[in-house]
Amino acid sequence: MPICWILSLLERVRSVFFGHASAAQPQRILIVLLSEMGSLVLAQPMFAELRKRYPDASLHILMFAKNREVLDLLGVMPPENVITIRDKSLGGFVADTLRAILTMRRIGFDVVIDCELFSRVSAIFSYLSGAAIHVGFQPHTQEGLYRGSFINRPVLYNPYRHLSQQFLTMVAAIGSDSRPTAKAQAAELSAPPLLKFNEGELQQVESVLQADFPVLPNKKLVLVYPGGGILPIRAWPAENYKQLCVTLLNDGYVVAVIGLREDKPLAQEVVAHCNHPNCIDLTGYTRSVRHLLAIFHRASLLITNDGGPGQFAALTPLQTMVFFGPETPALYSPLAPNIHCLYSSLSCSPCLTAYNHRNSPCDGDNQCLKQIGTEQVLTKARELLQTESRA
Repeated sequence: MPICWILSLLERVRSVFFGHASAAQPQRILIVLLSEMGSLVLAQPMFAELRKRYPDASLHILMFAKNREVLDLLGVMPPENVITIRDKSLGGFVADTLRAILTMRRIGFDVVIDCELFSRVSAIFSYLSGAAIHVGFQPHTQEGLYRGSFINRPVLYNPYRHLSQQFLTMVAAIGSDSRPTAKAQAAELSAPPLLKFNEGELQQVESVLQADFPVLPNKKLVLVYPGGGILPIRAWPAENYKQLCVTLLNDGYVVAVIGLREDKPLAQEVVAHCNHPNCIDLTGYTRSVRHLLAIFHRASLLITNDGGPGQFAALTPLQTMVFFGPETPALYSPLAPNIHCLYSSLSCSPCLTAYNHRNSPCDGDNQCLKQIGTEQVLTKARELLQTESRA
């Protein structure tokens, strides 16, 4: 907070001597997007709109290094225009922060778009970029973190509009002088383009997968992601996943648990409960997000908690069921016809919002997910599997 206040004071002094920033055609635009990998998929329409409106501008992005692979997969940014910051250690974070600031000042940006929802760190980075025009979300008089007053193209955060549409509003705000910025109808959103693989790549991945897991040939594969990631409150109950997996195994499907290496204890718990040769553990198996998406092409269905896998599935044809509760599909649903959201819409849901900085008042008893019954999920899963069979 003190840093944001000091930067706001500096901006006030600067504006007295140099006036307000103009909205001339920018030549260099920086996007600050530090959050989860899935946000990069939701930001695709924004990248496309920037290209459309400012075809001669050079686009750059500041992001955490751990999310770099997803950005490269999307192919929306020249690799040399990506500025990364490591966040796994304090030393790496400090060193990369200093390097990033020097890089941003050297490039000399005209516009910076802060895509984070009321994050002070991203706001500080956006100001230190040196850009004359700062676009960022503004809570106005509503609850939200204090981030200073140096955002000169404030975008009113709208909790009733999909995040991808709000990212598009940020593009419109660059050349706007109205308050609030960009008083316009919501733009039509389309599904992101499917990820393209090299010739023979999918066949190679499937061949290795079936060699590693001999139960797979001639059987349909159902993937499940029971992990909660950095927000365990978003996870459908593990006991429900276990019941679902047992039933799908009895239906004759192969069920595989996916996730990172840190998800392995939960995966092994699910596999042990099922006690079935057709239930396999794929946590830590995939070498990259690209490898995971290649496996998605071998599968017939994905059932996942809200998080990265559901967003990545929008880049593939895989039929996918995503659980929502603490957050809402109205804002964060993947934009693809193969995505099916499960949401119970309780009186307290969603409880994770930009205004409370994703700090839920819930006591841990996430009824918004617990009230989505196993039979309901199983009915939808069987319907999608049968549709996939006919296709």
